[in-house]
Amino acid sequence: MAQYELLLPKMGESVAEATIIKWSKQPGDTIQLDDTILEIATDKVDSEVPSPVAGKLIKQLFAADDVVQVGAVIAIIETDANAENVEVAVEESKPEPEKVEPTAETIPGISQLPVQNTNTNAPDFKNTDRFYSPLVKSIAAEENISIEELAGIKGTGAEGRVTKDDLLNYIQNTKGGVSEKKVEVVLQAPPPLPQQEKSKPAPAPSLSGGDEIIEMDRMRKLIAEHMVMSKHTSPHVTSFVEADVTNMVMWRDKVKKSFEQRENEKITFTPIFIEAVSRAIKDFPMINVTVNGTQIIKKRDINIGMAAALPSGNLIVPVIKNADQLNLVGLTKAVNDLASRARNSKLKPDETQNGTFTLTNVGSFGNVMGTPIINQPQVAILAVGAIKKKPAVLETEFGDVIAIRHMMFLSLSYDHRVVDGALGGSFVRRVADYLENWDINREIS
Repeated sequence: MAQYELLLPKMGESVAEATIIKWSKQPGDTIQLDDTILEIATDKVDSEVPSPVAGKLIKQLFAADDVVQVGAVIAIIETDANAENVEVAVEESKPEPEKVEPTAETIPGISQLPVQNTNTNAPDFKNTDRFYSPLVKSIAAEENISIEELAGIKGTGAEGRVTKDDLLNYIQNTKGGVSEKKVEVVLQAPPPLPQQEKSKPAPAPSLSGGDEIIEMDRMRKLIAEHMVMSKHTSPHVTSFVEADVTNMVMWRDKVKKSFEQRENEKITFTPIFIEAVSRAIKDFPMINVTVNGTQIIKKRDINIGMAAALPSGNLIVPVIKNADQLNLVGLTKAVNDLASRARNSKLKPDETQNGTFTLTNVGSFGNVMGTPIINQPQVAILAVGAIKKKPAVLETEFGDVIAIRHMMFLSLSYDHRVVDGALGGSFVRRVADYLENWDINREIS
């Protein structure tokens, strides 16, 4: 019998670790090829890890809620396959994942901002069997908290683990607050709140007999942190445009049946919006940027994220890479594929990474407009509202007339640090122009 080491698979270039949500198979269970062994979560996506071999699960090397580095051995499977045997020596104690030091992203051709030196007095976590999350380790290193001090902190997390709040409360009570040293956090964790806000105790909620307390799930916590971080980071401004999209609506009504028959795909308005956004970004490339301190990084690729609501009520943003290089058929297939897999939790972690601009369709809920929050580290997000039939004034060669037209609002929220009203207003107006001037005789391509 051979023993197979099951590794945590690579989930994209920008993903270095994942959290184990739950084990679908337990030691002693028989496993078939491609059976789901466990479910994992990155900072944005939940995924299943299938088995590449058939056999029996012998040992789980990590527990639920553990953070595991990509490439680490997570389980041992006994198999009688004829493949070359891989003998594995498994210790009874769970191995501590090797800490990966976070590094600043390097940008070719651009001088980098100075990076703070690593603390040489950081505690050595190799000599402890107690589990600490990467964030807790990072804060402890920056605040010179020793292993002995950490061991004496009573944890309120699962199985008595020390959480970020436990450590911050300890520092507040014993050292008078966290120092102003910069804490680098893996996977773009949101920056800590200002010191004066940390020291304020949260007011106790007022509850009546019929109130229900619902604990946020993991994804909702991440969304909440990301949204708060975005508002702390970017001064938000929103510009609005109302567009007459009658030609676009009539064209889709005309071609949707033949499009579905030919391509076996239903065409929605979303790929049309994405095409218009991609064209407008080419006209105004400074909307397709990120901010690094005092540097503006102009992105070469146009990667459009599309906000999608999940059955759980949470939100996820899959990304269409190089959207400007796809025709309308390609955009339709990409939109439908990502939306379908998002609803069924089948997205790969890398498919939510590296977006440069985000589109959110608030009209799908009957809303006529919205003021969306920027999806950091991007600098703009476009909301498209519901398309409504309304009376509108048309200019004709015979004078002005009132007609029933298909109208919609576009609203662009942008980062006023780098995008002023002239750029933001011109960009959203250009998107509206592309939608209003839609060729009703356009061939499907």
